[in-house]
Amino acid sequence: MRDDIFSRPIERQFRFDEQVAAVFDDMIERSVPFYRQNMELIVQLLLRRIKEGSRVVDLGSSTGSLLIETARRCRVEAEFIGIDNAPAMVELAQKKAEAFDCAVEFRCEDIMEAGFGGADIVVANYTLQFIRPPVRSELVKKIASSLSDDGMFVCSEKILMEDGWLNRQIIDIYHSYKREQGYSETEIMRKREALENVLVPYTLQENREMLLEGGFERVDPLFQWANFATFAAFK
Repeated sequence: MRDDIFSRPIERQFRFDEQVAAVFDDMIERSVPFYRQNMELIVQLLLRRIKEGSRVVDLGSSTGSLLIETARRCRVEAEFIGIDNAPAMVELAQKKAEAFDCAVEFRCEDIMEAGFGGADIVVANYTLQFIRPPVRSELVKKIASSLSDDGMFVCSEKILMEDGWLNRQIIDIYHSYKREQGYSETEIMRKREALENVLVPYTLQENREMLLEGGFERVDPLFQWANFATFAAFK
């Protein structure tokens, strides 16, 4: 279904409800540059990392696309778990998993409280940015402590530029990208207003430092387009 949520006036801050879940796949593909290519990169990386009996956990799994695609292509027995606190997202993910006949478990839980110990791989795509800054570092520490000794964490985030002028130009370029995807100026403005104080991005360096201070020994960038970046962190 095509995303036209912000073509109408908004009355509240952004949240992942039934309305967003219905159009989420279209929304994220049209809102995040190279989203499909980046997700394919992550899937290929996961497939090279997964071993017999591996546990893969996706935090903020939304409609389940990443886990389902990975499970479909995986050639060894592995456990796939998606955790999301939005019931509408979890319900849609479960239906998609059934449609593709994939053994993926989706849980409707708060990731700050959910247990996912013993994971070999944890993924969080555009999830940490929605966690309030005062507790975001605590979640990173929880992820690191929940991973096996040779565990890997992959996360994608919207980011800020260090330089103020550059940050303003990148935002303008990004808005031009969204217009090219069919979003109107009004839709862009309304979504930005709805996300204010809900999505709080860090700089590239702040994300890297948070991961290192949270218990990871090595952090490498996997992908970046302007104000979107993906990292791989290892214990």
